[in-house]
Amino acid sequence: MAHPLIPKILDLATPVADALGFRVVGAVFHTNQHPPILRIDISNPDRDTSLEDCEQMSRALEPILDADEILPDAYVLEVSSPGISRVLTSDREFVSFKGFPVIVTTSEPYAGQQEWTGQLIGRDETTIHLNQKGRAIAIPRDRIAKVQLNEKR
Repeated sequence: MAHPLIPKILDLATPVADALGFRVVGAVFHTNQHPPILRIDISNPDRDTSLEDCEQMSRALEPILDADEILPDAYVLEVSSPGISRVLTSDREFVSFKGFPVIVTTSEPYAGQQEWTGQLIGRDETTIHLNQKGRAIAIPRDRIAKVQLNEKR
């Protein structure tokens, strides 16, 4: 379950990211750490997210979070890219990760399954295409809840 401050944090972080040309992918507040760690994941829609992108977002966001006093105690701000376990959403990501192992989750069972694993072949306007051990699988996009890179292979 997400920390109750996450929606407010995202409200503050999203316009900062937009102004810098980034997209906020998610946020997590680890309150079990001392000091707590606020991690904001960003992506650069034009290229792979770099360390410089993360530093730029961190420098721009930190004074805004501090001025808003949403986090009254000491905390550590971490800005990072979403990493390999991320959910694919943009056309660019579907092109970049062609051939990578993915997990496709459907909103309701399709052909008797709600979760599909395989190598990403691609997507078009209506379908996600997978290679599942040499067998081509086509899953309608209107049934798909998410497509996520599969770290486990």
